[in-house]
Amino acid sequence: MRIPMTLTVSFCFSLLYSTPSRFPQFASLVPDLGFRSSRKFFTAKRSQGFAPSCPFQLGASYKMDATSNRVTSEIQGPDGCGKTAVSCLWASPEGGQKIDIGKHIFCNRAVNMKNIVAVGFDMDYTLAQYKPETFESLAYNGTVKKLVVNLGYPNELLDWSFDWTYMVRGLVLDKKRGNILKMDRHKYVKVAYHGFRLLSKDEKVATYGNTLVRDAFDEPDYALIDTLFSLAEAYLFAQLVDFKDNNPEKISEEKDYFRMYRDVRAAVDLCHRDGTLKQMVANDPKMYINEDKSIVPMLQMLRTSGFAVFLVTNSLWDYTNVVMNFLCGPQKLDGSSKLTLDWLQHFDVVISGSAKPRFFHDENGTNLFAVDTDSGMLINTDNGSPMAQVFLGAIGILFNIVIFLGFLFQGGNVGHLHKLLNVESSSQVLYVGDHIYGDILRSKKVLGWRTMLVVPELEKEVQLLWHLRDTRKQLIMLRSEREHIEDQIHHLKWSLQCECLDAHEAKKAHSKLDSLEVQLERVRVTHQEAQKVFHEKFHKVWGQLMKTGYQNSRFAHQVERFACLYTSQVGNLALYSPAKYYRPSEDFMPHEFDVFSL
Repeated sequence: MRIPMTLTVSFCFSLLYSTPSRFPQFASLVPDLGFRSSRKFFTAKRSQGFAPSCPFQLGASYKMDATSNRVTSEIQGPDGCGKTAVSCLWASPEGGQKIDIGKHIFCNRAVNMKNIVAVGFDMDYTLAQYKPETFESLAYNGTVKKLVVNLGYPNELLDWSFDWTYMVRGLVLDKKRGNILKMDRHKYVKVAYHGFRLLSKDEKVATYGNTLVRDAFDEPDYALIDTLFSLAEAYLFAQLVDFKDNNPEKISEEKDYFRMYRDVRAAVDLCHRDGTLKQMVANDPKMYINEDKSIVPMLQMLRTSGFAVFLVTNSLWDYTNVVMNFLCGPQKLDGSSKLTLDWLQHFDVVISGSAKPRFFHDENGTNLFAVDTDSGMLINTDNGSPMAQVFLGAIGILFNIVIFLGFLFQGGNVGHLHKLLNVESSSQVLYVGDHIYGDILRSKKVLGWRTMLVVPELEKEVQLLWHLRDTRKQLIMLRSEREHIEDQIHHLKWSLQCECLDAHEAKKAHSKLDSLEVQLERVRVTHQEAQKVFHEKFHKVWGQLMKTGYQNSRFAHQVERFACLYTSQVGNLALYSPAKYYRPSEDFMPHEFDVFSL
């Protein structure tokens, strides 16, 4: 059997770059060709200008200076450093300096990187950040077409357009009532829309505040908009609600709000199932995915520091290869690139088609298959170990070794991954993802992995908070003044009601009470208007991502509970030492704030 050249390249690279100590199950299978040196040897040799004679080379966008071991690229450094050697990369001579506030890594629970053995990444919306104005519009248009062609909705829908700025993460869709909700961390509804119509305070209270038993706001009656993938379908659902209300004769009575949401979900699934979306992205990745030249230096820094680096994605191999080539491979001036396996050099293990969150259950019986990179065919494994091909004997084993040394798999479960990475404790793994449920919650609750959530919206929000810090202080002062006046009014009313005041004192108290109530109304209106303006600075409809009024939003509460770390983009890891001890800020109770403010 002919061994494809692409697989031969993978074999060459794996022998040179894999760390046998991390993968003892393959040590006896690898022929001793003189390349069994440790990663430390090659790290030291690289610093002396040594490069192993292997076909894999870094993409043209990245240059390695053999004398200083500096990675350079054309990315914007922090604090206006401009196009220069990557000053934001911690490993560069300029590294470790002040980091732009929008690129900070924020800590909820302590993570000591010295205790981490393996660092893993999701792909979609983690390593690959999609452009909402093109990718989400593509998903939206595909879904609308499926609704009309496959599910019998009126042709008018084909004339609709998508506002990719309207929806935000953390919202909850009320499928039965056609409402879209934003809640605080206690699950109190703070902002509610029926379609695109804002519900009044009385309507909110009547619908969600007058029940004997608290609503859990969970499936099946509610849908959680926790991923950027879900924004288009949420917007389309709001459009359908408005359309049904205004044109009841054009949509069958059988299709209530709940059924319409199910149809939207079915149409979205059809778009993914027939490959429409991914084929469009594969044809022109640059149109749909943001270029990020910090990813390769970050991955290099992690591997050079001794971490095992892995990729676990739900996308299948063919699409994964396209996206990772775009992110890590050399790009031509027109944005095109030839598909190679070069990007695999940055990972110890790659698992595509993982079916998260089911993947995180060790008892999940899904088999682990090796992937033939030429054909995309799946090859049986014995829980990750090579299996001889029938009729091929030792040649079949060698063929499988070539594949396995690329550590490219599909399916399986977290038990297989731990075995491949030689992980002894779940707390030794840091996993970076964007999905609060599929990536972060499950890996944290089920496994106890250390987790980092990527929140792209955070960069703009943090920078805006910094610029509006004086406005926020004014809001706090207005609120304090409002409470002070209210206390005075309550005291005067108590005096008039419960104390025996003579006529003169009563008249004087009434006069002061009238004055205070006028003053309170003025402060209340000023406070509410200022709060509304502050709210709309972040988003005209939904306000701050992490806040609803003075409370943390439901989304912020989930981030706080399940993400050890969170940041705006995955490349921010390159701004910090790979040995850093991330420590959370001190927690404060309300009674402590009063003490410390004295």
